[in-house]
Amino acid sequence: MAAETKNKKADSSEVNEQQANRKLPKSRRYVGSKETFTYVLYDIAQSFNIGSKTTYYLNDVLVISYWWQAIVNFFVSIWDIVNDLFLAAIVDRTNTRFGKFKPYLIMYAIPGTIMSVIYWMLPAIFPDTSATFMPKIITFFVLQMVQNLVTSMYNIAKTGILSTITPDVMDRTRLINQANLFSSLVENIPKQLMTVFVDLVNHGTLKIKMTTLFVWMGSVTAIIAGALGLIFALKCKERVLQSVEKPSFKNSFGSIFKNKPLLLLTLSEFLAQFHVDAGIDLYYINVLNFGSASLIVGIPGMPVTYLSYTYVNKLRERFSTKALWVFSDSLGPVLTIMAFLLGSINKNYKKVVPMMIILAAKEAIWNTIYATRKVIPEEVRNEIIDYGEWTCGYRTEGMTGVAKGLVSKIVATFKNSFQAALLGIIGYKQGLKPGQQTERTEYLLFVCVTLVPALTGMISNIPKMFYNIDAKTKERMYSELKVRRAETERLLREKEAMESIGQSVNSEG
Repeated sequence: MAAETKNKKADSSEVNEQQANRKLPKSRRYVGSKETFTYVLYDIAQSFNIGSKTTYYLNDVLVISYWWQAIVNFFVSIWDIVNDLFLAAIVDRTNTRFGKFKPYLIMYAIPGTIMSVIYWMLPAIFPDTSATFMPKIITFFVLQMVQNLVTSMYNIAKTGILSTITPDVMDRTRLINQANLFSSLVENIPKQLMTVFVDLVNHGTLKIKMTTLFVWMGSVTAIIAGALGLIFALKCKERVLQSVEKPSFKNSFGSIFKNKPLLLLTLSEFLAQFHVDAGIDLYYINVLNFGSASLIVGIPGMPVTYLSYTYVNKLRERFSTKALWVFSDSLGPVLTIMAFLLGSINKNYKKVVPMMIILAAKEAIWNTIYATRKVIPEEVRNEIIDYGEWTCGYRTEGMTGVAKGLVSKIVATFKNSFQAALLGIIGYKQGLKPGQQTERTEYLLFVCVTLVPALTGMISNIPKMFYNIDAKTKERMYSELKVRRAETERLLREKEAMESIGQSVNSEG
């Protein structure tokens, strides 16, 4: 009996030791205050633009036929699919003394900014031309193709830089939290200002042309965002070492299928592309005749947004990544369906005050998990990259970034074209003043910004329910990765030493 008790204690001790060995490494802060500040600026740059007004810009300012938009979207989407795979393989095989992703961030800054400025200047380059004016359409098409190429390279680098800026999980979470919190204070300023300016111009209060407004606001925000991005690109450091051997294109592409969480994310992104939305700004401007409603609707949710950052870590401790991921992406569509039902009663969708109350309540409730919606997807993506390193033996940040959107882009090739043509299908007339669309078109536009996106957006949650990186797997993964990365560092230093000796011998010879 005593021997049996002794054996049980020994077994228990062994289990406890195994569990202790699986604990996540002690948190360490690698990213200093100055680098954190530049990352916050970089995060601001991602949203510091007037891109939310793109639908209105293309249809009523630049005025390109939605049928031509559909054709351009189709060819650009095909081009996007083709170049993504090769660009990802190039990035995954990059290894410079500056890092794997930093060189691409630096290279993108100036040409990317220039192309953005040209894009917003198109109404000045082609003033007062028809929706089918071919020189304008050809210029738009060529610009979209070139922009897509350089932006694809930039997005791959952007996906990878955060996963390599620090090897510590909690340090990475801190960085994401701080960036999202502080950037949320200023990143929406261009959108908010633009919303007010569009209303003032449409109502004749601001005596400038709508084209002038878009040219100036688009160009200025593009230059500021480009400068902020360049500051981070010059300051950032990559601290997660890459494997000694570079992955081949076959291995890089094959990691999509070896990495189960990545496969689930890819499937989720694929299903997300069936989400269809005509653009809420068109509804505010053309149905409610009050574009600034989008600003007022967001006011009640603003304090809730900042408050949500105070408990996001507690939510992460109490609930699994999978549960938070699914819930944060499900609440929005449910609230939107409720808004549709309330808006359809007594034609409330045409009334400013009732709809502002309905949509303000929806935004306030949704923003209770604003921080969760921002942090969790970033954490999922970085966990998946680390999981790939753990299971495959090498990091493929480039292919991971591409893979999650690769299959979805095939659907997007057709969906984007359909979405551009959707306005024509519901009878939307381009170039009309607010309130001049037919009542049927107004209601269908309301349906296309509420019920349709809610129903088509919910199916992407199905694959997320099978996400398999739980707490126990995560502990084991990061414990083993810590040992492997130390070994990789040792091998790299030996390689550098051998190369240094070889160079010395050659110089002496």
